[in-house]
Amino acid sequence: MMTVNTEPIIYSICPRLLRIKDSSQVGEARRLACSLWSELSNDELRLAQVALIATELATNLIKHTNGAGGCLILCPVYETAAIGMDILAIDQGPGIANMAAALRGGYSTTGSSGVGLGAVGRLSSVFDIFSGAGKGTGVLSRVLVPWPSEIPPALNVGAVCLPIDGEAECGDAWAVKQGKSSTLLLLADGLGHGPNAAEAANLAVTIFKHAALASPLELLRQIHSGLGKTRGAAVAVADICFATQVISYAALGNIVGRIFCGAKSQTMVGCNGTAGSEARKIVEFSYPWPEGGRVVLHSDGLKTHWHLDDYPGLAQRHPALIAGVLFRDHRRPHDDCLVVVAK
Repeated sequence: MMTVNTEPIIYSICPRLLRIKDSSQVGEARRLACSLWSELSNDELRLAQVALIATELATNLIKHTNGAGGCLILCPVYETAAIGMDILAIDQGPGIANMAAALRGGYSTTGSSGVGLGAVGRLSSVFDIFSGAGKGTGVLSRVLVPWPSEIPPALNVGAVCLPIDGEAECGDAWAVKQGKSSTLLLLADGLGHGPNAAEAANLAVTIFKHAALASPLELLRQIHSGLGKTRGAAVAVADICFATQVISYAALGNIVGRIFCGAKSQTMVGCNGTAGSEARKIVEFSYPWPEGGRVVLHSDGLKTHWHLDDYPGLAQRHPALIAGVLFRDHRRPHDDCLVVVAK
């Protein structure tokens, strides 16, 4: 059970996605990034840096993918001691052959000045990159400004949460409460997609946010009771406790939860049903939480037949980058998609 009572400190349910295929979209990416940042912070220096980062990453999606382009995902992030935004660029291009050289200023394979990735790394609060031959490239830039807090996060958490193409509202949502020795995660996937699905998923997050300290089982019961007037949702709650080295997990419906440590993985068990509609039983299961472990949870908008072993080195990357690569390669095209990674 969670041992520290705290409000959610990372809460990201309204990201934006841009598909970048030609140079005319670079300006659009810059304007959208700046608009989103202005809603988060009035820090003008960081605003200028966000503009540069978005421009460089969008430009790289055109230059280094043999014309295929890629996706730029802009995601607000709320951490224990900071607020900011993830700028995630993902593509399925040829990959970066010489990573060390690519990160040095002045290196270029396209005749440009070659300062893009180096500048992005210097301007980012958190910077990470994954690339491999035939595996494309993912670049994460997290830009943060501080806010006061006394509770350091127990885990690094990252996510991608995006609606089906053509929908303004996402029917998937997530939230997390962090303590000094434990992390509590919620995922909700409203049935179907669109505004009614978003209503159910966002209500699950609201209940989670305001609920008293409780186990995943009790929280899921509260959410099930609270969603009765909605179309319902698949919901999972996971509590990662470092004091006991145990992860407690309760889920209804098609949320997938997997624990990884080294080459080993374990799929966590949920129950059939729909929160707010039908739940013949709700059971909490416990699993060992290994030192250095990571957990991946996702809605059924992500295909289930993925393996981290297919991406050498990806498991060591930042959780937001792991989530982005899995989203890029395994998203179902006709559903909202949510991927949350903690490590």
